[in-house]
Amino acid sequence: MCGIAGLFDTRGKRDFDRELMRRMNDVQHHRGPDEGGYHFEPGVALAHRRLSIIDLATGQQPLFNEDGSVAVVFNGEIYNFQELVPELEALGHVFHTRSDTEVIVHAWEAWGEDCVQRFRGMFAFGLFDRNRDTFFLARDRLAVKPMFYALLADGTLAFGSELKVLMQHPALDRRLDPLAVEEYFALGYVAEPRTIFLGAQKLGPGETLCVRRGQPVPAPRRYWDVRFTLDSRLSLGEAVAELGERLRESVRLRLISEVPLGAFLSGGVDSSAVVATMAGLSAEPVNTCSIAFDDPRFNESAFAQQVAERYRTNHYVETVKSDDFDLIDTLAALYDEPYADSSAIPTWRVCQLARRRVTVALSGDGGDESFGGYRRYRSHLTEQRWRDSMPHGVRRPVFGLLGRVYPKADWAPRVLRAKTTFQALARDAVEAYFHSVSILRGDLRQRLFAPAFRRQLGGYGAIEVFRRHAANAHTDDALALIQYLDLKTYLVGDINTKVDRASMAHSLEVREPLMDHVLVEWLATLPSGLKVHGGEGKYLLKKAMEPLLPQAVLYRPKMGFAVPLARWFRGPLKERVREAVLGQTLAATGMFNRDCLQHLVDAHQAGTRDYSAPLWTLLMFEAFLRHAGQGLPVTPVLAEAV
Repeated sequence: MCGIAGLFDTRGKRDFDRELMRRMNDVQHHRGPDEGGYHFEPGVALAHRRLSIIDLATGQQPLFNEDGSVAVVFNGEIYNFQELVPELEALGHVFHTRSDTEVIVHAWEAWGEDCVQRFRGMFAFGLFDRNRDTFFLARDRLAVKPMFYALLADGTLAFGSELKVLMQHPALDRRLDPLAVEEYFALGYVAEPRTIFLGAQKLGPGETLCVRRGQPVPAPRRYWDVRFTLDSRLSLGEAVAELGERLRESVRLRLISEVPLGAFLSGGVDSSAVVATMAGLSAEPVNTCSIAFDDPRFNESAFAQQVAERYRTNHYVETVKSDDFDLIDTLAALYDEPYADSSAIPTWRVCQLARRRVTVALSGDGGDESFGGYRRYRSHLTEQRWRDSMPHGVRRPVFGLLGRVYPKADWAPRVLRAKTTFQALARDAVEAYFHSVSILRGDLRQRLFAPAFRRQLGGYGAIEVFRRHAANAHTDDALALIQYLDLKTYLVGDINTKVDRASMAHSLEVREPLMDHVLVEWLATLPSGLKVHGGEGKYLLKKAMEPLLPQAVLYRPKMGFAVPLARWFRGPLKERVREAVLGQTLAATGMFNRDCLQHLVDAHQAGTRDYSAPLWTLLMFEAFLRHAGQGLPVTPVLAEAV
């Protein structure tokens, strides 16, 4: 696992500032503390920070082909590199290392842009081919590894593993993108391909960008997508058996390492399934790490302990205090753009714990999306059955009216919140799902944003992110559609972002067997009834794990990595929230309605409403502005300046 950075002159062959390149690389030192490497030639500068995992002796980067005409900087792992080496050697390529990185340069020579089709793994890389005068950027299919890039006004293409790399370049346009701000307050993150800055973008999942010097820079090309065909005829027993084999293969590929390796073990189904599979493949006890909470409402450590004892793992547990809120400014610096998933706090802590024992850790991330595990999936399916039973032309006006006039009851159990249910039934499937996952719902965002900022949005709403992806889903199955949306949005923008930054902050490599693209493709062929069945999520995975895991682990309510925000904001963080939300930093942007901000703080702290999620979102936005404003200015894009 590493950090990469680079500059490419798309118009000519200027020499780049070496000191600038060193600053761009040094700012991501945490991603690769073992070694740093550079390559400079006219029109090209490449930089790399290395966390040594495979081929410790000769895997330094930038890495070149035999004659030095192709150079690459690479972040990630190509798990099937040992299979590709003999195939490439048969084509005449000569290898000088035992690293997976070298496979990339020879695969590029052999197969060009289609080389990415041959790779099984998590990756982001930048490659320069001198003979073709071509620069090539690529990101893995499920966007496990990050790739930020910017086309600057002078024709320079800049790229890096984190946004802070691009922020070192004085020519980067650091004005805030108003559409990104809307996405952030709806989703809690800025969705691909945007970043918070107008001048930078993210390469999307399964995308490449191929730039030929002297030619216009094209749009990124998508080389992979998942298709929910749901056409498999396997019986439950056959699917259980095949899942077991596929899971063992995926885990086995991720056990290749020359440094200490272990796993996160939360006590949930996904991480427990990964640990059980690892134990069956390893002759030595598995190293496992868990976070315990001193608040029993959030503590799953007893379930993790059951799994650890069953497989006799080397289990390490650390208790986190329920008032562990000292990381707010640390997280703002870590994520570079506003990011509002509060589970980033325990994720940071478990990565910190794991790094004391191992350099590589396997996780259970991705299981909820592919196996149908989120509670919201079951709620959506129930509501969708109601929507399907009534024509849209009747449903929208009837339930829309009821949703407007029925009193709000956020204090009540969900089943009794008739207003929320009526509103959901009035929407189409995409709109309803977007509404269900939004941190600040549409009406609240309307009240939050100042009139001038709303005009600047020009009618844009973050739901367009979901509609754009839904148009490519090619399925009318209710569960498959929202799984596809999560694979393109929440998994990429929230989960993968959280884990990458938290793990890399501690120079820890995290591998996700449940995000193996071959496994994901196979699961997409299975009927939805094998994923959510009889109100039970992850039905197939649980059935496959019944011989391997305790019933108490498999069939218990999902908890997740939650933190007690509501209590914090009425107690130990009461004044900090008030100062941040009502202070000068947010006011200076001109984006927000002061009366709405005042209401959010006052109502929450009085205990009449739970606004903990919106307040955390505002708190992290304020922290982002303070952090990103250090050094070069961060400029809000005011409506009158557009």
